Amino acid sequence: MSAMSATTFDPRALLAQSRLGVLATLKSDGRPQLSPVTPFYDPATGALYVSMTEGRAKTANLRRDPRAALEVTAPDGRSWATAEGVVKLTGPGDDPHGPEVEALVDHYRLAAGEHPDWDEFRTAMVADRRVLMVMEVERVYGQRIG
Repeated sequence: MSAMSATTFDPRALLAQSRLGVLATLKSDGRPQLSPVTPFYDPATGALYVSMTEGRAKTANLRRDPRAALEVTAPDGRSWATAEGVVKLTGPGDDPHGPEVEALVDHYRLAAGEHPDWDEFRTAMVADRRVLMVMEVERVYGQRIG
């Protein structure tokens, strides 16, 4: 029986399988800021990773208030999962071999394997002012519909 069947639905399994989600952060007035992101959830550590760009609303919001939620939906639309937690941001880095970029390299390897050109990747992470968000997931919930 599949982990996605109605009787054994596991929202953490859906979170681990999903590569498209919606990240909710809090604006300064308390309203939610919703952003589409490409998440990676590591079930072994219970951490959720998102690479983002410095200067975006979600990054600024998380620097001010590190609480966040991320929702993913199954491709058939019949199940969903939400992860909640506090995040830590690393970066951006100015040195392609500095610790901020190394964190992004580690994230890429975990999520996608080896990159065909690590020098190009490192240069792009600095040029794009990439930041790594790591959420220590405190709560996961969801539902299979039907």
